[in-house]
Amino acid sequence: MNKNDRLKMHTPSVTDENFAKLAKLFPNAVTETIDDNGAVVRAIDADVLAQEINSHVVSGKEERYQFTWPDKRKSILLANQPIAATLRPCREDSVDFDSTENLYIEGDNLDVLKLLRETYLNRVKMIYIDPPYNTGNDFIYEDDFSEESGEFFRLDGQYDTQGNRLTPNLNSNGRFHTDWLNMIYPRLRVARDLLRDDGIIFVSIDYNENANLRTIMDEVFGMSNFVGEIYWESKTKSQNTSTAYNKLQPKAEMILVYTKQNKRRFNLITKGSKDYPLSDEQGAYREYPLEVMNANGIRGRETMIYDVTDGVSTVSPPEGKQWKLGQVQVATYKNGGNLFIRDGRVIIKMRPEFERGESTEPFWGFFTKDMGTAESAKKELTEILGQHGFETVKPVGVIKRLTLHATEADDIVLDFFSGSATTAHAVMQLNAEDNGKRKFIMVQLPEVCAKDTEAAKAGYKTICEIGKERIRRAGRKIKDHAEATAQNLDIGFRVLKLDSTNMKDVYYKPEEITQINLDGLIDNIKRDRTDEDLLFQVMLDLGVPLSAKITQDGTLFYVNDTYLIACFGRVDTALITEMAKKQPYYAVFRDASFVSDSAMVNVEQVFATYSPSTIRRVL
Repeated sequence: MNKNDRLKMHTPSVTDENFAKLAKLFPNAVTETIDDNGAVVRAIDADVLAQEINSHVVSGKEERYQFTWPDKRKSILLANQPIAATLRPCREDSVDFDSTENLYIEGDNLDVLKLLRETYLNRVKMIYIDPPYNTGNDFIYEDDFSEESGEFFRLDGQYDTQGNRLTPNLNSNGRFHTDWLNMIYPRLRVARDLLRDDGIIFVSIDYNENANLRTIMDEVFGMSNFVGEIYWESKTKSQNTSTAYNKLQPKAEMILVYTKQNKRRFNLITKGSKDYPLSDEQGAYREYPLEVMNANGIRGRETMIYDVTDGVSTVSPPEGKQWKLGQVQVATYKNGGNLFIRDGRVIIKMRPEFERGESTEPFWGFFTKDMGTAESAKKELTEILGQHGFETVKPVGVIKRLTLHATEADDIVLDFFSGSATTAHAVMQLNAEDNGKRKFIMVQLPEVCAKDTEAAKAGYKTICEIGKERIRRAGRKIKDHAEATAQNLDIGFRVLKLDSTNMKDVYYKPEEITQINLDGLIDNIKRDRTDEDLLFQVMLDLGVPLSAKITQDGTLFYVNDTYLIACFGRVDTALITEMAKKQPYYAVFRDASFVSDSAMVNVEQVFATYSPSTIRRVL
């Protein structure tokens, strides 16, 4: 096997990909320049590019419509930077690890989104997030904007386990809005790549950052892909604060709705079905009296004022009125033998194939308190967990309604600000009600529950522990009350935890090996990593869904039957032959596992004989 067969084991650089696309289209625009550190770096000549596309490229000095803030450029770079990290499976925290298709991922959501980017590119139908509202008391991510942040560090002190700080964003902070914008912007940029072309994203917010979020969403998803803004009646009681006399009491929160592309189609709630009690030689029908409407005003149309005849009688709309249906459509009904006049009224024989057979309720832009309020959601969570410490919780009913409108039975739903895992609860509840098989991916930073809080007193060490326990208990409760048809409901979840790469530095920088670094020459895998750890990083690198079915036979791992076969144990020619005969799409080996050089050489020969189309990789 040669060096080209080696897995990269880190996320791709989106910046590199974009540069390569431009360079391929416009090679004469590729140039070099000096960066702030005096280093020579690649660049695109904007003037040359402008000539090539025969358009006008604005420079930084010109006045133009734009939305910017300090560090915005760094925020864009941060979204595109690759990372050398991985997701490690945690069976002991999981439920039905081997059979579930749901995922619960612990870690910094920006890094997790980057790791998911290739595997779930254009695969997620719906994203719902409930990020910090920036009320002046929220904790937000403080990301590392250094140019070395592509590396994955583990720091101590006031940093979390992923090397990022959760800091309070107080009103007194001179970068109050800037820090929040720098937090949310790169996450939305990466999340967009995961959405399907017909995918929908819902983002909860309140008045504090509503305007800024709307502008960011316009930039990331496009103004034309703004669907609307849902107002949710989140409160029923006044806050009773000392400022109640000089401020509006908030009663609603907002949910911004955007689509990836303008290909959306919402599901509507069926209220009933239409009856067709009559029949003739053409089949069943119902009588529909042709209706009239006001002919004045903006909806008035001269073309909608005309005579209707059935060959015997003729009827015109009353003075000042017009028909609701046009002449062409009415003529179609008449010519098909489906129109007659009785007692001066035009009657159409409306058949099932002429119309939708059900009556539906629209996707309203206002959610009433009947779907649940912030107060009822907190009570809902308390009934499941007891003490939990969450003050702001979304009701299951609200997220369930969004999921119903935006997804089909087999779709993937992502929430990367998972919190108490309401979204997972809502997905399981909806699946139980309509026998769906939607899958959820929850992502949450393992924030430590501070001492003396309700959560800590209840025994929860991190927010993730609360979310996982909520899914366990809610899943059991839903299944206990589900109909017999929903007993195969997937209430499990596979827990994965963000961590530094499984590979030692020698894997990425072999040129830096010294004579002293003998350990690195023997093995390129970190000592504390298991074979299953390696398997999941391989799955990420090859774009295999992290919910894929995994079976193990000795040292061999089978992913989705024989789509991927991996071996990280002892590899000899006999085992290579066994793998090749199963004709997998991918075959992966560990570099240090070959018993001899001849065994490594035999990989090519054996697979050429039994399965030449198999893609072979080594780590």
